Amino acid sequence: MILVVSLAVGFALFAQTARDHLDHDYQTRAAAIAETFALNPVIRQCMAGNDPGCAAQEQDLANSTAVRTGASYVVLIDMNRVRHSHPNPQLIGKKVGEPILVSDGNVHLGINNDTEGTNASARAPLYGPSGALVGEVSVGILESSVSAELLDQLPSYGIWFAVMLGIGALAAWGLASLMKRRTFGLELDEIARLLQEREATLHGIREGVIAVDPVGRISVVNDEAQRLLRLPSNATGHRLRDVLAPGQLRDALTGTTVVSDDVVITDDHCLIINRMPVSLGNRPHGTVITLRDRTDIEGLTRELDGERSLTESMRAQQHEFSNRMHAIAGLLELDRPAEALQYLNEIRGTAADLDQTLRTHIGAPQIVGLMLGKAAEANERGIEFVISDDTRLGDAPDRVQALTTVLGNLIDNAFDALVGAPSPRRVEVSVVETAGEMTVRVTDNGPGVARGAAPHIFQNGYTTKRGTLVRHSGLGLSLVQGTVSKLGGTVTVSEGPGATFSVLLPRTTVLTPGPPQ
Repeated sequence: MILVVSLAVGFALFAQTARDHLDHDYQTRAAAIAETFALNPVIRQCMAGNDPGCAAQEQDLANSTAVRTGASYVVLIDMNRVRHSHPNPQLIGKKVGEPILVSDGNVHLGINNDTEGTNASARAPLYGPSGALVGEVSVGILESSVSAELLDQLPSYGIWFAVMLGIGALAAWGLASLMKRRTFGLELDEIARLLQEREATLHGIREGVIAVDPVGRISVVNDEAQRLLRLPSNATGHRLRDVLAPGQLRDALTGTTVVSDDVVITDDHCLIINRMPVSLGNRPHGTVITLRDRTDIEGLTRELDGERSLTESMRAQQHEFSNRMHAIAGLLELDRPAEALQYLNEIRGTAADLDQTLRTHIGAPQIVGLMLGKAAEANERGIEFVISDDTRLGDAPDRVQALTTVLGNLIDNAFDALVGAPSPRRVEVSVVETAGEMTVRVTDNGPGVARGAAPHIFQNGYTTKRGTLVRHSGLGLSLVQGTVSKLGGTVTVSEGPGATFSVLLPRTTVLTPGPPQ
């Protein structure tokens, strides 16, 4: 329908344009007749001399010229605006109402409405034998002749327009079919609805989503991805490599292989990355990347590890307590009270030491639970677990979750470093809280950090463990580095035998620290 209407309007405009051209052509033809007639020497002589015998001659020549050329009239007018010839003899000798237009010596064209009807007219200057302007020649061709010629031409034009309409209809049908295939048969309102649903879903989910085209430009990115990666608001259309800082995160996101649940630690987040290349019809269509924020989950996991360690420690202590009670009961039944008393003194001296140390130096119950769990684990693994005498931590320290993450990972790393090391194996922990900062130090007597490896051990995925010794796959120290950096602290490690990890965390509030009394 649009094509038919467009072609109809186009045909009407074309017909109007053709009519304008024909009008101009007929005016030009009238001008040629007028100029030729003005060059007739008899007419020039008669108009200049105004002899009595010239009137009939002027009328005859004008009529014969009109008949011969197809003009509706050829009128001679002198400089006094008096007609010397006219198709209507009664008007000869009478003045015309219009002024003499050819006084400037030029030919004038126009459309003239007079007693003969509407004409395409032209007025040419008429000069006498001496070269003086003696009048003008007015020639008109009826518009009915123009219309008749236009009507003769329009059918041929109509045929061409009909052919173009057919070709346009076939092209429109082919384009519509192609669009149907490209849009899977969906109509425009269905496409619009799908787009609205996609936008609502894309920006409503809590996972970050990025779609990258085959050349690496971002084509789709949702709000969560912008937040997690700190992308600019105009990131769409830019290359992903250009909007990310160099590092492991950019390498993980800009690759071309399939990635499943890869863990990347940034300054602010612990991200789980999945990258899936997309192909349609065996042709690459880019890559879809999803991001999940595991920062809070990792923190909760560490706290849960502390609670689980405390629970396991209590279960082990309960089991050990039952064994000890059986041993004491057996000694008493054998009537050996001296040996039972000696055994009780040994128990009190060994088991109570750590508990007393923790209660004396650490007030935060979460950290106490973590330390008890790690102590139980150390006992099972044959490691001496020592709380340093300089440890001082109040019952409500700043950033308990961050402190739990740092301590848990550093102690686990120390335990793993001692696997395979000869006895005695020892891990010492120090947590010192002052008015302005908090210092954490974890020392082991294992093989330590190799020379030159210190700058690399905090990178995500870096590990020196092999086989069954791989527990955290290089994630623990990376978590420590990310947590400490996010809080504005620092972490350092010694090189050589016996590693010492030192963490310095600034406090957010100024309190008077100290152990519970």
